[in-house]
Amino acid sequence: MNFFKRQWMVPYLFLAPALIGTIAFKLYPIFIGFWESLIYTSFSGGAEKRIFVWFENYQYLFDDKIFWKSLEITAFLTIIINPLQIAMSLGLALLLMRKSKFIRIIRSLYLLPIGIALPIATIIWGLMLDPNQGLINGLIGVFGIPPQPFLVSENQALWCIIAIATWKGVAFWMLFLLAGLEDIPKQYYEAAEIDGATPFQKFRYVTIPQLKRTILFVFVADTAANFVLMVPMIILTKGGPLQSTNVLIYEGYRSGFYYQDWGRSLSIITILTVITLIVIGLQLLFLSEKNEGIKVK
Repeated sequence: MNFFKRQWMVPYLFLAPALIGTIAFKLYPIFIGFWESLIYTSFSGGAEKRIFVWFENYQYLFDDKIFWKSLEITAFLTIIINPLQIAMSLGLALLLMRKSKFIRIIRSLYLLPIGIALPIATIIWGLMLDPNQGLINGLIGVFGIPPQPFLVSENQALWCIIAIATWKGVAFWMLFLLAGLEDIPKQYYEAAEIDGATPFQKFRYVTIPQLKRTILFVFVADTAANFVLMVPMIILTKGGPLQSTNVLIYEGYRSGFYYQDWGRSLSIITILTVITLIVIGLQLLFLSEKNEGIKVK
């Protein structure tokens, strides 16, 4: 059989590097993590002892109040931050689509957070949110607002984390939405104007339907990113105060690297992986729809 009769193999050859990378760096670590979560590791006399305990690590988790608290905080953060980031990203993308002679300068300012690494941005925000000498308290003091505890407050710390993550993420997701907006044919808007559509009607019946796939991608990617948001907790709060920022990913990190309880750590990570896949699957199920075309009422 000559090469031309094997042309069906060509696409698979091009896909092979990505497929091998996915298996080696994504699927294999997930499998190993799940397998190791079935093992209890203890140290006695400096020696490591590994015992296969099946699902006992998961049973202990389900009886652990800290685990359930972390799950609750993770769910709350995700429910708040995902719509917030996407709405702000879409708003900024629409703003940047407007014609202005200063548009390049404005775009550079909005894209500035992308050029700052998250650990550096977290440190800067930590300095600004310092309850004693922080810039934020200095600014709100001008308006007569008393100093706020911010990151050392059980009620405010998680909201500060949400603010930091939103500031960092909005500009990044805006790029995708901006690209999607620029890809919408201008003829659709011209046709809508001829039909007498208002700006709101054009947004509802032209922009949103044509941007649906981009929004779906951003929503799914943003969900996955926020489920593993951990850098601000490591640098600023250590899961506190009073466990108020102790999300699942950080609890898994702390169990492994602080307490050397790798069975518990990997059990938490496995559960978080399953939850992420379920949530993303539901998003794809309910949000992905066929484009029904443009309707103007």
